[in-house]
Amino acid sequence: MIALHRLAGVRLDDLNDAAQLQTRVDRKYILPAADLPTALAGLPAGTQALDINGQRMLRYASQYYDTPDLASYLGAAHGRRRRFKVRARTYLDSGGSFLEVKTRGARSATVKDRVPVAGDALDDQAVTYAADLLGDAGIPDAVALAGRLRPTLATGYRRATLLLPADGGRDASRATIDVDLSWIAADGRGLSLPGIAIVETKSGQRAGALDRALWRIGHRPASLSKYGTGMAALNPALPAHKWRRVLTRHFTDTPALAAA
Repeated sequence: MIALHRLAGVRLDDLNDAAQLQTRVDRKYILPAADLPTALAGLPAGTQALDINGQRMLRYASQYYDTPDLASYLGAAHGRRRRFKVRARTYLDSGGSFLEVKTRGARSATVKDRVPVAGDALDDQAVTYAADLLGDAGIPDAVALAGRLRPTLATGYRRATLLLPADGGRDASRATIDVDLSWIAADGRGLSLPGIAIVETKSGQRAGALDRALWRIGHRPASLSKYGTGMAALNPALPAHKWRRVLTRHFTDTPALAAA
């Protein structure tokens, strides 16, 4: 489906060194996976794909945590200034599982930090770690909030990561392409989007080569969150105006996954 084998490979350390951006703009797109070959054909010479042990499409799993009253989800759905996201991301092919805490920091920048974890339940060390980061970001009642976090939604997907060279005065940038997307709620209900891709570009203030390639074939950035849209698709009663267009276009008549 994606001709990644035609691209030169790049190691993770080299990718991180080449694409360290002081000011980064993240743009997300959701599109039919069938459109990816056309978009990738427009990338500049020198584009590389992350290669780990000979693999270009790597499997990821994320376990999201929220409070019983869904403080994380509602903060994102309502666009609250002080909002947060807590997840454990597992790298199924390269190994390792890490708890990541994302918050809105100064000037609305996304701040992310992580610590190794084992299993879906958060141990005392992970709870303390989350509480410290939430408190540093000014999240009210951070200690009590962190103690109430529970597994809420699991996601799975395969990801390719691209390193795009500097061109036309633009710095080197990176992008991720996620396919074979699935979501499973804590009660076992689930859904999948087998024919859809989520592309995220990470560049400077000026749009990168992949952004321009996607624009040329009619795709524009979308308001999108794997956690937010997954929760809203599985729980239609939740407020979801922020993601309504994406939900209507891409999450209607989605294949259901068998309950666990």
